[in-house]
Parts: sequence; C-alpha cells; structure tokens
Amino acid sequence: MESALDQAVNTASTNLTKLRWALGLNGALSVGVALVIVFWPGISLEALTLLFGAYTLATGIVQLVAAIGGDGMEGRGWLAVSGLLGVAVGVIVFAWPNISALALLYVIGAYAIVFGVIAIGGAFWLPFDGTDAALIVLTGLVSIAFGIVMFAKPGDGALVTLALIATFALAVGIAELVLAIGGKRLVERDLRRGYQRVSHASST
Repeated sequence: MESALDQAVNTASTNLTKLRWALGLNGALSVGVALVIVFWPGISLEALTLLFGAYTLATGIVQLVAAIGGDGMEGRGWLAVSGLLGVAVGVIVFAWPNISALALLYVIGAYAIVFGVIAIGGAFWLPFDGTDAALIVLTGLVSIAFGIVMFAKPGDGALVTLALIATFALAVGIAELVLAIGGKRLVERDLRRGYQRVSHASST
C-alpha cells in the first residue's frame, strides 16, 4: 500500500510528465512549421494562412488538453491561458479566409508578442529553475522582438517575411523541446529529493 508521500511523488511525476509532453508536442509542431516554410519557399498566402491557423489551433488544443487533464498540476493555469491564446488565434485565422498578406502579418506579430509575454510569465508559473527558467525567458524575449519587427517592417518582401516566420517557429520549437527534456530531469530531481527527505526522516 502506498504511503501519502509515495502518492504525492507519483502524482507530481505524472503531472510534470504531462507538462513535458505538452511542451514537447508543441515544440515538434513549431519545428515542423519551420521546415515546411524552409522547404516550400514559394508557399501561397492561402497555404501560409492555413498553416499558421492549423499550427496555433493545434498547439492551443495540446495545451488545453494538458491543462484539463493535469488536476493539481503546477503551471496548469499557464497552460490554459497559453492554450486559449492558440485556439483563439487559430479560430480567427480560419474564420477570416480572405485575410490580406498585411493583415496576416499583423496577426502573426500580435500572436508573437502576446505569446512572448505569456512565455516570460511561464518562468515564474511553471516548475522551472536555473537554465530552464532562463531559456523560457529568452524564448519570450525573442518572440516579443519578432512580433515588434513584424509590426515595424511588414512590407520587407515575401522571402524576408517567410525567413522571419521560419526562424521564429524554429527558435520556439527548439526551446520547447529543450524544456521538455529539462522537465524530465526535473522529475528525476524531485524524486531524488523526496527520497532524501524520507531517508533523513528515517535516520533521525
């Protein structure tokens, strides 16, 4: 029969694993979007719109599912807010089929800025510390900078714009994949700490 401590450790491990998987899936989706743009430089506006809408909608759903299934999970609120942002932007893009190139760039820029702010908040809301926390802050700053560039120079040419979007998606994707791996290390660290506490209590 499991003790209360064992149950707490197992619950923490399960919740952190869900968070790790959510970040990992989103990271894989972001990298996938970047690769599509890189290998399809002549992508049409319609295809780019569908790609971006599907990307934000998919990442939003992944985060919402993780938040709903993570009862008692630290950072659950962050996942919910981030997920709602993705779903909302995805719905807006799909509901606006005749969106112009300029309007789409503004939508992407706004999404990047809001995403960056939420990402920086994740450094405080999510169970990250040290290098992982610094990485998520850096990701947020890069995202905000990207969004500002999109608003400041939206007409610098299709190839430049696609390169910026691909770079942004790739940077975010790699960061989330690294955080996902870091989450696994965090689970292992917490389990070791729990074991050390139990061992210390038993010896005193």
